[in-house]
Amino acid sequence: MPQRGRPRGFDADEALERAVEVFWRQGYEGASVNDLAEAMGINKPSLYAAYGGKEELFRKAVARYAEQDMAYARDAFAQPTAYEVVATLLRDNAIAVTRADRPAGCLSIQGGTACSSENAPVAGFLAASRLAGERALADRFARAVAEGDLPEHADPVALARYVMIVTEGQAVHAAAGVSREDLRQAAEIALAGFAAASGARLPDPA
Repeated sequence: MPQRGRPRGFDADEALERAVEVFWRQGYEGASVNDLAEAMGINKPSLYAAYGGKEELFRKAVARYAEQDMAYARDAFAQPTAYEVVATLLRDNAIAVTRADRPAGCLSIQGGTACSSENAPVAGFLAASRLAGERALADRFARAVAEGDLPEHADPVALARYVMIVTEGQAVHAAAGVSREDLRQAAEIALAGFAAASGARLPDPA
């Protein structure tokens, strides 16, 4: 049976997608429950019945964002060499944060910007999510060291932190209106820096 308060014809995935947009554009604190309910096409009781409240809805929105809008990161991790992992991640990130059909920037950064102490758990949740991605990247680089793709002296943790700082900075600049082409140029400079610092094996020239 449908949950109480849920409107007829309610599409939970479509409504969640609309919530992603609201949180992305307005941030967690800037998005009121009224804003969310209106954008999702439901009333407030339906929102609470279906999602459990604003914070729970935000966590679900971030999970959907990671699944849909961060799919390029999974593709990057699947690349055969560390250099190609970083090349794919940086280049596709420049595209992802400047899509015409999405707000500029990154939900995981804009969503928690300037959270008050009252919403510290939300900021902590986003920070933990970003650090989990950094750890996963460090693990990928450690594997590259073990496989001989990166030299033994390479520091997987420091390299992962460098790459994540670049991607997060790209998102901040995109939200400030920096163009995709400018971000692409910066990505190529960062990629060259990664190659020089890591001693990564470069792809064979075509």
